[in-house]
Amino acid sequence: MPALTPFQLFFHDVEDEFAATRRILSAFPDEHADWQPHDRSMSLATLAAHIAELPRLAHLIATEDEWDVTAGGGYTPSGARTRSAILDLFEESSNPALEAIRSLTPDDLARPWAMRGGEVVYFEGPRGPLLRQYLVSHTAHHRGQLGVCYRLLGVALPGIYGPTADQVPS
Repeated sequence: MPALTPFQLFFHDVEDEFAATRRILSAFPDEHADWQPHDRSMSLATLAAHIAELPRLAHLIATEDEWDVTAGGGYTPSGARTRSAILDLFEESSNPALEAIRSLTPDDLARPWAMRGGEVVYFEGPRGPLLRQYLVSHTAHHRGQLGVCYRLLGVALPGIYGPTADQVPS
């Protein structure tokens, strides 16, 4: 029996997670782009664009040794504000991430990675667990936030891990 690749062992669910993310981003209501559930919360467009961009972080974790957000101008949010732009952003970020993760070896997953701002280290650790945390868990967290926002706005929720109350006849 052939050995399983790191992708098959640790990231076998990423394509399903990407499909779930695509479904919730596909429900983005353009008319509520500026809406915020609280004054300290991100706007709906900012949250959705952040979700769409998270695979870029996974690509960096998979392909670089670290990311210094102060080098080369650092991070600039995309500013995507429409369903179409957010979905395009997700496709642009998810495909390279998936390709990079598929190519990782067991040794690659054990290698350290860090996100820093100059001398300040925001987080660091072996890249395998960081990929799980920031690609799968972090994305699921923000998808949940987006789902609550949709519910508050009366937007029908798509299924993530099964049908929602909006998809099942009452």
